[in-house]
Amino acid sequence: MRKEPFSTGSYVHVYNRGNRKQPIVCSAKDRWHFLQMLYYFNDIYSSPNPFRDLKKLLKSDFNSRLIWPSSWPEHKPIVKILTFSLLENHFHLLLKEIKDGGTTMFMRKLGTGMTNYFNTKYQEKGRLFQGAYKARLIDSDIYLKYLSVYIQVKNPFELYRGGLEKAAKEFDRAFDFAIDYPYCSLADYAGDRESPIIDKDLLGDLFPSKKDYKKFARECILRMSLEKRLGDLAIDF
Repeated sequence: MRKEPFSTGSYVHVYNRGNRKQPIVCSAKDRWHFLQMLYYFNDIYSSPNPFRDLKKLLKSDFNSRLIWPSSWPEHKPIVKILTFSLLENHFHLLLKEIKDGGTTMFMRKLGTGMTNYFNTKYQEKGRLFQGAYKARLIDSDIYLKYLSVYIQVKNPFELYRGGLEKAAKEFDRAFDFAIDYPYCSLADYAGDRESPIIDKDLLGDLFPSKKDYKKFARECILRMSLEKRLGDLAIDF
């Protein structure tokens, strides 16, 4: 078993990308399934075939809502998911370890689940990702704040028409674009969404209001845009 250099209470940046930078999601349904995996895999309980069971239990809600079935054991997460973003060929997560070995357990479920789903659906074989997931320990509040913007603002800004540089120039419009992007967690901090995936935990204490978060994000994005033009973006892979 992979031994990580962190323990209960640690904040961890976890990320991975597709093998040879290939897509890891190809449709809206794939992206929705990623959200389902973030929610349903984050539990001490492991059903032998969770999504087969969920289809039967949730029926029409399966494709539109994240609901914990009443017939399952009580939901007991193994990590806290603070922020996330999913793009075509990579994802980022900011996690808090709340159970010893929880990050390793969760990432094993997520990596295996995504690979099996993709290979079955698209009749592929072999590995989906370029290798084992990367994990970095977060050791300060400012790094945690900056990283949250990198994950849930900068990443969707890359999808904005014209990319990060254009998004920085049109920050307010791009920020609304990112809030509306359903496959990142910004809407839970700057919009009206209350996703069951997200635990606001420390970030909610660091940013007392949506206005505070947007102001800090603006400062970070302007810096990131400059660093990218200079070829020195601090948190990239």
